[in-house]
Amino acid sequence: MDAQYVDNFLMANSKYFESHQLSFVRERLLALDDSKKFQVQSLQFKDPTMMLIISVIVGGIGIDRFLVGDVGLGVAKLLTCGGLGIWTIIDWFLIMGVAKQRNLENFNRTIL
Repeated sequence: MDAQYVDNFLMANSKYFESHQLSFVRERLLALDDSKKFQVQSLQFKDPTMMLIISVIVGGIGIDRFLVGDVGLGVAKLLTCGGLGIWTIIDWFLIMGVAKQRNLENFNRTIL
């Protein structure tokens, strides 16, 4: 892909990845052929800020973990009422990083 497209993609989607992941994403996009351009454009990323808001509001019943794809942890969090609240508070600090990691995994699955 051309560098202009890659730069535009990164400007529009940099909030969905950790800062140290952006160079990896850039390298992968530059090495990608143009036939995968549509697949990359159609990717749906989880918004880390929205995941934090969801975690604060309904994280005690595991909705945040279900949304990032951690079904087992979501069920466990649901059954324990967020680990009696402790797990819920810990997830307020972790859920944004988990969402960004899932976005990178989704990106890698798409471009392979």
